[in-house]
Amino acid sequence: MQYIGELISIGVAFSWTATALLSEFGSKRMGNLTLNVTRMAITLIFSVIMFWIITGSPLPAGASTEAYLWMMLSGLVGYVIGDFCLFQCYIIIGSKFGQLFMTLAPIAAAITAWFTLGQQIRPQAMLAMAVTLAGIAISVLGRGDHHNLSLKLPLAGVLFATGAAVCQGVGLVLSKIGMNHYEASLSTNIEAWMLPFHANFFRCVAGIIGFSLLMAFTEGFAPLRKGLHDRKGMAAAVLTTIFGPFVGVGCSLLAVQYTAAGIASTLMALTPIIIILPAYWMFKQPITAKSLIGAFISVIGVSLFFLL
Repeated sequence: MQYIGELISIGVAFSWTATALLSEFGSKRMGNLTLNVTRMAITLIFSVIMFWIITGSPLPAGASTEAYLWMMLSGLVGYVIGDFCLFQCYIIIGSKFGQLFMTLAPIAAAITAWFTLGQQIRPQAMLAMAVTLAGIAISVLGRGDHHNLSLKLPLAGVLFATGAAVCQGVGLVLSKIGMNHYEASLSTNIEAWMLPFHANFFRCVAGIIGFSLLMAFTEGFAPLRKGLHDRKGMAAAVLTTIFGPFVGVGCSLLAVQYTAAGIASTLMALTPIIIILPAYWMFKQPITAKSLIGAFISVIGVSLFFLL
């Protein structure tokens, strides 16, 4: 079927849009930590079921201690710190702007890979960074007093959103390092497409431990017990898990098998544009010409990372 990879990639962008919207709804209803603990637990349950059906064992394939440590570190950065910041920014500035700032993740990943893996940052990547930053600036900056530029969003929300993007980029590189160690030290052979799901299991273990400790030392477990009885909140948590780690990740892996990775990555980065209209319907987040232009420019910046 012609263009199947491209169609799957667009489907992934819609899947991640649903994840962002549901996460905003769930965070505002259940609270940041309650939603994250619940989501990590559901992901682990789904993973165990998937492993059991496909491999006959409920646990992922064994590997070296070094691989486990790298993936746990990836989970700490990407899930515990990154998703905490992401869901908090959803509460403060909404998922529409949160996803706009997530276009910074490739910049963070490129810089981290330069430090840790020795990968060179090409001039084209510098151009992509500049375009992405310009798109975000157009969306969030405006004229203040005395015609000076001023931030049109709460500073706390912007800082949380930026932190989320940085952690996603850094966590992605750490995950790559962890998967390399994991694949090299596997005790049994597994299908290549299953490798990210096996690795993600250990990242989720780190996630549920980290979020549980945060909850224990901050708000306690009373909100979690209350959240487990919230049907709408639990429905959002389940759907967020399905559209994120399973449909989103699984289809993104499938997409690159049918089309070039650069094309797939660019189409999957359309979320900041796709989310604008449903965010207006669900949360009454206004649609302005500046936000539209900024989102388009940011997505163009992301595409330059993969296509140039």
